[in-house]
Amino acid sequence: MVLKTFGWSFAVTALGLVAAVLFGGWTAFGVVAILSVLEISLSFDNAVVNAGILKKMNAFWQKIFLTIGILIAVFGMRLVFPVVIVAISAQLGPIEAVDLALSDKDQYQQLVTDAHPAIAAFGGMFLLMIFLDFIFEDRDIKWLGWLERPLAKLGKVDMLSVCIALIVLLVSAMTFATNAHQHGGAHVDKAETVLLSGIAGLITYMIVGGLSGYFEDKLEEEEEREHEAEEAAERSGKPRTAVAMAGKAAFFMFLYLEVLDASFSFDGVIGAFAITNDIVLMALGLGIGAMYVRSLTVYLVRQGTLDEYVYLEHGAHYAIGALAMILLVTIQYEIHELITGSIGVILIGWSFLSSVRRNRALAAAEGKAAASDEKTEVSSGV
Repeated sequence: MVLKTFGWSFAVTALGLVAAVLFGGWTAFGVVAILSVLEISLSFDNAVVNAGILKKMNAFWQKIFLTIGILIAVFGMRLVFPVVIVAISAQLGPIEAVDLALSDKDQYQQLVTDAHPAIAAFGGMFLLMIFLDFIFEDRDIKWLGWLERPLAKLGKVDMLSVCIALIVLLVSAMTFATNAHQHGGAHVDKAETVLLSGIAGLITYMIVGGLSGYFEDKLEEEEEREHEAEEAAERSGKPRTAVAMAGKAAFFMFLYLEVLDASFSFDGVIGAFAITNDIVLMALGLGIGAMYVRSLTVYLVRQGTLDEYVYLEHGAHYAIGALAMILLVTIQYEIHELITGSIGVILIGWSFLSSVRRNRALAAAEGKAAASDEKTEVSSGV
């Protein structure tokens, strides 16, 4: 099971580390290893959230997620995305931006740092919407009941998540963005940039999330109709029919996963510059880490971990909310990647321990109930 799920990750790790040694010696080997660990630590909550979505897909789309999806994640977000940032911010062509990334690493890092307010606003708003929609939904299982119960009641107000997100964006633009951190310690007014980028992140979430939700509902309707058709077919001896909407539903859920991964990648890509400004080493290290995040997602699905440890998804979404706020704060202030990664790990670890305690309490209650039933049977002479 482990080798089947993590086999590609192990292979990419070996190839990536060998490539690092050939490219820059043992120093490059160490840099790539550190970047891999950084990406995994910052994106563990991403894996938990992804698993909650991926478990709704069939084996085919899970395989697509691990193949085509990883190409988008590694080459799109970890290699192409930083170059696109430079091309847009410096108004350069794609070829010129690549040449700058390879030939003038310091200038490349400066341009990416200067583009950080726009990146943070886009990613922060996208992640904030994920968090808000989660906590405002009334769920059967609640982790922090004292907080989640009143928020679920507030969630009955239409468009509340969007209103709160826009308020947070406006406050961020009027505070952090007016004194945004830039390369070399300088601070400039980036209020307009942050507003536009944040609105773009909000629109992206609403479009992709709305489409995936729409087709997921359609899929559930089709599954109900298919179940009824299967029962009728069994009674009449006719062959069963397939679910026509499964492909579209899975596609938009896959698209949602890719945008979600992109938003999670922002802090990893930006944080990588604290370790190296070599785009080749960055792509190798973050690519290896992204492979493990992908494999971990599938592992969680196949092992049914989210069903067994029911609070993990809650912890991951609280980590998303924390990351969203951290991204917005980093528009003005520098926050060490260790803090960013630690918050996510602490919240997920806390939710895991809470799940373990819940499972033990349920097992103890079932044991007492079983013992009580046995005593009742004995006393009644059964």
